Amino acid sequence: MTRLESALAATAYQREWFAGIRARVAAGEPLALVNADAPQEVLRAMGIPYVVNQWWASVVSARQRADASLQVLRDRGYPDYSRQYDAISLGSHFLAEDEAPWGGLPRPTVVVAETSGDAARKVFDLWDELDGTSFYPIERSSAVEAPSRWWELVPHRWEEAFGPERLDLLSSEIEGLAAFLEERTGRRLDLDRLAEVMDLVNEQAEWNRRTRDLIAAARPTPVAVGDTIPSVMIPQWHRGTPWARDAARRLYEEVADLVDRGAAVAPGERLRLMWLGRGLWYDLGLYRRFQERYGAVFVWSMYLAIAADGYARYGTDPIRTLAARFAGLTDQLYTPPWSTEWYVKEALSHGVDGVVHLVADDVPGSWFTTRALEAAGIPVLEVRANNADPRGDGGTRLERAVCDFIERRLLPSRP
Repeated sequence: MTRLESALAATAYQREWFAGIRARVAAGEPLALVNADAPQEVLRAMGIPYVVNQWWASVVSARQRADASLQVLRDRGYPDYSRQYDAISLGSHFLAEDEAPWGGLPRPTVVVAETSGDAARKVFDLWDELDGTSFYPIERSSAVEAPSRWWELVPHRWEEAFGPERLDLLSSEIEGLAAFLEERTGRRLDLDRLAEVMDLVNEQAEWNRRTRDLIAAARPTPVAVGDTIPSVMIPQWHRGTPWARDAARRLYEEVADLVDRGAAVAPGERLRLMWLGRGLWYDLGLYRRFQERYGAVFVWSMYLAIAADGYARYGTDPIRTLAARFAGLTDQLYTPPWSTEWYVKEALSHGVDGVVHLVADDVPGSWFTTRALEAAGIPVLEVRANNADPRGDGGTRLERAVCDFIERRLLPSRP
């Protein structure tokens, strides 16, 4: 199996970076643990090291330590069956150093998360109970109206897309976060530095958009989803750095070279599939297991797609522009018709023959997403599983379901 050089380089960089984070914290520097939908650019501009909660949960799950981390929560009297993607990092924090991936996650000085529900809020309240750790909750509003084709609107006309009231609220939240971090760490937010960070993120998003468009147009697909996920997401967790921008450019250049050479993940490609939902971290090999048997290739995941369409924001006020980046992120991914229109657009542009829709228990709007895709003539398989919790034979059950979907619904329609 040939791996993308950009994926190998990103994975190696992340491991080296994490070792550096552990050393910096051991030397007395503060550490933040932040949810994926928190405005991380503030921490970047303030020079505060941070780890993304969902990234660390994916590492724990990929290294088969999710069940041990959830057992810690059970042993402490907490539920292990709700919001596992949010809670695994908390459980892993209590594993012995030799049992945790990469030596384990150091205790954070601050945790930052958007309060998207009662259960998620309680996970971070537990972090707040640890000695030396403080929690800053981010409040975010919900959309009342949905603009058509939001992906064309949000880079420059984001005030129109989200409305002044939503942006006022999140701008105030970001200012409050900066004051909170200043109090806890002694570091100040420089708006000129934040503007530089925002510019780098925009450059990174533009490279991701070019890569997404290349893959969408390529027939057959030149790159495996299992490679594009680390190639895209590791740099995403380093947004606002030259390394992350350059990593996005390297991915584009590598994919462009593969397209020019006519490379194919599966030379006998017969079916193009879309993986809709979070990555199956405990079994990333699943995406490849249908290639030889059926000539079925996963050509799409939300990670590259949202990195292409969801992050670029241009404006003169860095705080309000940053608010525009995060005000609608949940809407774009999970709230119909924002999400449903976008998923149909992506499915059609990538020419997919079918969609495997991983439905998580904390993701709203899944029914509308499936209905919209089916209405567009694209068959959908809904599977219910937690992407980071391997218990219950989820990977094997899911693989059987995909095989049945291919054999019964997709292959009969092929010549």
